[in-house]
This record gives sequence, structure tokens and C-alpha cells, in this order.
Amino acid sequence: MTTVNSSSAPAHRTGGTAEERRVLGATLVGTTIEWYDFFIYAQATAVVLTPLFLAPLNSTNPALAQIVAFATIGISFLFRPLGAIVAGHLGDKLGRKQMLVFTLVMMGAATALIGVLPTYGQIGVAAPILLILLRILQGFSAGGEWGGAALMSVEHAPVHKRGLFGAYPQIGVPIGMILATGVLWVLTTTMGPAFGQWGWRLPFLFSLVLIAVGYFVRRSVEESPVFKEMALRRKESSAPLGQLFRHHTKEVVLTALIFLANNAAGYLLIAFFISYGGSVLKLPRPDLLLVTTLGAFGWLIFTFVGGALSDRLGRIRTFQIGYAGLIIWAVPMWYLIDSKNLFLFFVAVFVLTITLGLSYGPQAALYAEMFPAKVRYSGVSIGYALGSILGGAFAPTIAQALLASYKSSIPIGIYIVVAAVISLVAVSLVKDPRGVDLHVREVHEEYLAEHPEIRRDLGVAGEADTAR
Repeated sequence: MTTVNSSSAPAHRTGGTAEERRVLGATLVGTTIEWYDFFIYAQATAVVLTPLFLAPLNSTNPALAQIVAFATIGISFLFRPLGAIVAGHLGDKLGRKQMLVFTLVMMGAATALIGVLPTYGQIGVAAPILLILLRILQGFSAGGEWGGAALMSVEHAPVHKRGLFGAYPQIGVPIGMILATGVLWVLTTTMGPAFGQWGWRLPFLFSLVLIAVGYFVRRSVEESPVFKEMALRRKESSAPLGQLFRHHTKEVVLTALIFLANNAAGYLLIAFFISYGGSVLKLPRPDLLLVTTLGAFGWLIFTFVGGALSDRLGRIRTFQIGYAGLIIWAVPMWYLIDSKNLFLFFVAVFVLTITLGLSYGPQAALYAEMFPAKVRYSGVSIGYALGSILGGAFAPTIAQALLASYKSSIPIGIYIVVAAVISLVAVSLVKDPRGVDLHVREVHEEYLAEHPEIRRDLGVAGEADTAR
């Protein structure tokens, strides 16, 4: 057995290489497309899908129909852990890139099929059943997507820029939201009644173009350097899932709780605010879509800032600043929203996105640094998926139920405060892992002897080299 010499800096650690730029571009494009697919459903649910697929319930009890519609958003989250387990296991075995391409295509296919799905008026109860099945497929794909994209970016990063590199797949989320809400805004303002009749299908079908672009971008990226090292010790990583839960259950639980509040507040922004503004405040939906789209730019900017800031202040401190801000803002923002003033609505959304960005930008780097290489894909994917269930899966449903019970938006803010306190405590229990070595430290000498080119790539000194 021999040890990788950490003082020998492989080429991929130097930063700024063409391959690193391709990786960052690929992870950004891929996550943007996948989250566009995922968010277009959430946005369309708030705008148009409820009467089309839940027609009988919507005609008798619109409030309950909206709760049920939001629940279909959450159902897909329940299948994220399964997607994370499958993609994480195969990603640890076969490579990050293969799973990224696979999940990208699967998500796009499910989204496009929603675009051609018959409504309740055309095929009856089969319509919502088929819709839920396609949502499950979307959830399965999303569960495997994020972990692979996060690791591709962080594992290619120079040590002092992991937070910044890890922010690239993260900003794919607000960009995906900007695309989804922007497309809906354009269509609702230009198509009029035709949007509710057939125009709502266009943003789902548009996914086919995005998927083709993302597929070719991701196919051009080389496999993660850490995974190349893992190929040298296949015996030790023969059962990564078993090893994950046997030795790293605490880390999985913490990653899930750390993500809880960010995801819960994020899905209020993604899905609930538009529904609330339209049905309760009676504000024009096109205006709400525009305000939400503009507000999402704050999420984009501060997610990037959060990633970069974590390289200077540390992952934990940056998370703590973000969650402290969320605790402070979660209740007051509703007074601005309830003013029915679109500018104040925008201010409420924009300030919220600052807290979301600071508690989301460092996530990829933090999660990657919390797990050893041989279980890293599984660990970050499953932790992320469980956090999504605890946080965002049913956040719009819970918010709608609280509103129906208390006839006030303030309990929704209190719900987010409680979630943020839980996440703040969880992240504070983690010792900041910034700068930890992400690479496999031991490799098989016999394998290296057979593959001298890999020895050179990894900077490993063999016995002959040592003797010299």
C-alpha cells in the first residue's frame, strides 16, 4: 500500500484551468435545466394546474383543492431519497458524470410528458394519477442530480476556492426559478385566456430544448479527479451505502437538518407567494410573477456571495449569518407582503433571498467536506434529499393549511422561524471542515505499477522513485 503525496499538487488543484471552467459551466447549466423542470411545475401549480387536473374539487372547495395541488409538489420529494440512494450508489461506483447525464435526461423526459398530458376534462381521474406519477419521476431525478453536480464542482476546485466553485451548481436553482417564472410571465401576459387552455403546455415542452443543450455540455466534461482516485481502491468502496449508515449516520442527519429551513423558506418563494398574492391579496398574477422573478435575482447574487464568503469566513459562520437573518426576517416580511403594495412585496422577497443565498451558497462545499470520498456522493445526496422532505416538500401545503386555520399569514412566519432555529442549531454542531483533504489518501501499489500514467496524474511516488 502506498500513500498519495498531498504535497505533490496534481494539475486539477491549481485552479483556473480549462477543464475547471468546463466543469463549472456543465454543473451550472445542468442544475439550471433540472431546476427549471422542477420549478415550472411548482409555478404552474400556483397559476393554472389546479383547475385543470383537480376540476371537481376546485369547483366545490377551491381552498382545499389548492392544498391538494401543493401536496403534489411535496409527493415528488418523498422519492428524492430513493433517487439519491440509487444515483449515489451508482455515482460512487460508476462515476459522477454518467449519473449527471442520466438524471438530466430523466428529468427532462418527465417534464416534457407533463406538457402533453390530457387534463381531467379529457380523461377524468387518470389525469391527476398520471401527473403524480410523472412528479414522482421528477423527484427521483432531482434526488440524484444535486449530489453529483455539487461534487463535480467541489472536487475539481482548488482548496481555497471550494466555496466559490460549489456555488455554481447552487446558483442553478435561482436561475432555474428565474427561467420558470420568467417564461410563465411572458406567456400569461401575451397569450391571455389561451394560456389556460393550451399555452400552459409550452413551458413544459420547452424543456426538450434545454435538455439537448445540457446533455451535450455535460458529456464534454471529464470525470471527477477524486473519482479517478477511487477507482484505485474498488475493494474498499464495494458497499458505500452500508459504510455510510454504519459510520456516518450523524453526518447524514446533520446535513438534512441544516438544509431544512433554507428549503422550507425557498419553496414559499418558489410556489406559495404567487398563490397567496393572487388568491388572498387579489394582486394580478402577471405582476406577481414579475416581482418574484426580479426578487430571485437576489437569490442568485447572494448564493454566489455566500459561497465566496465561506472561503473567507468559513462554512459554518456564513451559514449562521444566513439563518440568523432568516430568523429575524421571517415574520416582519409578512407585514410588507400583506400591504398589497407590489414594491413592498418585492422588498420582502428580495431581503428573504439574501438570507437564502447566504445559507445556500456554502452548502455544496460544506457537505462535500463532511464525508470521506468513498461515501461522499451517497452522503451528500441522501442528506440533501432528506432535508428537502423535512423542509420544502410540504412547506407550501403547511403554509396554506396554517392560513386556512388562522386566517393570518403570521403563523407562516413563525413556522419558518422554528425551522430556521433547528437548522441554525444543526449547523452550529458541525466543526468547520473548511480545507479538509477531499482526496483518497491510500491507493493500491500494484494497480499503480500497472498504470504509470495514473501515478503521474496523482503525483504518487513509487518505490523506485522513492529510492532515487
